[in-house]
Amino acid sequence: MSPHTTFHTRNARFIHAPPQAIHLFHQGEFVGPFVYGYDYKLDMKTLKRAFTVNKDKVHPIRFLCRGDSYRFWGTFESNVHLFCPANQTLTFTKTGAEPKVSNKDGTLFLFGTDRLGRDVLSRKHLWLTDFTDHRIDRHRLQLRARHRDRRAGGLLRGWVDNIVQRVIEILRSFPEIPLWMALSAVLPVTWSPLLIFFGITMILALLDWTGLARAVRSKLMALREEDYCTAAQLMGAKPGRVIGRHLLPGFMSHLIASASLSIPGMILGETALSFLGLGLRPPITSWGVLLNEAQNINVVALYPWLMLPVVPVIIIILAFNFFGDGLRDAADPYK
Repeated sequence: MSPHTTFHTRNARFIHAPPQAIHLFHQGEFVGPFVYGYDYKLDMKTLKRAFTVNKDKVHPIRFLCRGDSYRFWGTFESNVHLFCPANQTLTFTKTGAEPKVSNKDGTLFLFGTDRLGRDVLSRKHLWLTDFTDHRIDRHRLQLRARHRDRRAGGLLRGWVDNIVQRVIEILRSFPEIPLWMALSAVLPVTWSPLLIFFGITMILALLDWTGLARAVRSKLMALREEDYCTAAQLMGAKPGRVIGRHLLPGFMSHLIASASLSIPGMILGETALSFLGLGLRPPITSWGVLLNEAQNINVVALYPWLMLPVVPVIIIILAFNFFGDGLRDAADPYK
């Protein structure tokens, strides 16, 4: 989906360049999807770049083209992109005349560029891929921990349940944001920013299962008194079989809804921490890192397109919420 990757060369000529609009017609003639080139002048007093659209320079957009290399969802190496910047620039001098073709590479900044001349759209897409890979690992660890808690605390009684609940209370006593700060300081400084984020994610995955575990325990305590659960125990079924075959289907819809709603919570948490400078740090890309550049009100006033990462955050949060509601309704055994 991205025309570039974060390893895309920083373009010093297009620092804080505004977004380029896509056009189909040039001077009344159909050309195909393209963007107009930019000319800029540097104000020697304020050192601000003033970009103006040059409608004589047409940069056609290429589709299904080869560009920067990347790993497709972390699986295999590829360099095929859905769309790419132009590899030739068309310069129109007169109306109706044939354009001059030059081999200069064109530009394609649909969401503008940042303070280093990097494409904002590509950085947002790359972060979403990395975020998904790490969150899958985190959910696996959380589900394993929740399964152990359901087996130990929901069906078993007495001292086992008491120990599990005391462990949950201890884990829930740690404030999350100071814990992020402490972990950021404890992890080795020789680690890369991505490895530090991976380490923090794994540790928090082992600490963030307690909220759902409490809800699952209360549901199990209510279901274990049902006749079918008692009959299964009298037939000699082990606790694991009772939970997996008889109790788990009764609250599967709750687990699905909680799992789907935890993903938006983690997205907002990572975005907020990176925005405050406690999470990911450059050169790693994330929506929080992108929004960190827009903390200054003067920067927002001069370069409002730096606030565009807010749009995909809102869209993906709403998408996961609707997706979770649909899964919950589909898996609800009482409907």
